Amino acid sequence: MSAIADSLFELRASYGSLSAMSRERRRGVGCRAQSKETEGTTHVLDEPGSVTTAEPTQETDSEEDIDLPWQVVVHNDPVNLMSYVTMVFQRVFGYPREKAERHMLEVHQKGRSILWAGMREPAELYVQQLHGYLLLATLEKVS
Repeated sequence: MSAIADSLFELRASYGSLSAMSRERRRGVGCRAQSKETEGTTHVLDEPGSVTTAEPTQETDSEEDIDLPWQVVVHNDPVNLMSYVTMVFQRVFGYPREKAERHMLEVHQKGRSILWAGMREPAELYVQQLHGYLLLATLEKVS
C-alpha cells in the first residue's frame, strides 16, 4: 500500500493534482517548442510522446481587399411585405421614408438594390442587421 501511495504522491508532485491535469487537457494546453532550424513552424506536444507540427498560416485578407469599397445588396424575396422592407431600411440605414421606398421598389422591380457602399466592417454589420430582420442581403466587392 505504501508503494501505491508513494507513486500517487509522485504523480501529484509533478502535475499538481489530477483535476488540474484534466482541466489543462480540456483547455487544450500543450507544450510548444520552436527552434531556429524550424523557424516559423510550431511543434505542439499533445499527448506524452506525440508531436504535432503546425505550419504557419498566411493571412487571406490583404489590406487592399479590406480597403476596397464593398456594397450591401438586398435581394427580392416573396415573403416580406413592402411596408416592412421600407421600415427596415429606415431603421437600419436611417433613410428617410422616400429613399427607403425608392430602394424597396428597386428590389421589388429589379430583384436587387445596392443600399450602401463603403468599408468592409460596417458593410458586414449592415448585412448582419438586415439578416436579423429576415431580409436576404449580401456583401459584394466593388470591381
